[in-house]
Amino acid sequence: MTIQNDKGTIDIAPEAISSIAGCAATNCFGVKGMTVRNMADGIVKLLKKESMSRGVKATQNEAGELEIELHIAVEHGVNITAACQAIINQVRYHVERMTGIKVNNVEIFVDSISVG
Repeated sequence: MTIQNDKGTIDIAPEAISSIAGCAATNCFGVKGMTVRNMADGIVKLLKKESMSRGVKATQNEAGELEIELHIAVEHGVNITAACQAIINQVRYHVERMTGIKVNNVEIFVDSISVG
């Protein structure tokens, strides 16, 4: 991800943005963690804190804005709509505040519901 200003260019690794977004998402109420789906067998795996950025995909569109895709697991009994809205707000706020890049869209995929 690249930011141009009058003093030069700033490059931010997509992994850094993914880590910020993953951390912001997992700190929201009702989120059990980030997930990754094994395409070969369709099994969803809950990621550890160290590798939560694997459940996030951050890309930059033509206008220079970020498109963020999150794969999460939520706790049983949580209002998914309310949790997702909170995640969108938190991810957008933290990524924009820490990177200075406008977040255009945040897509959330609830891959799993955890009991217990």
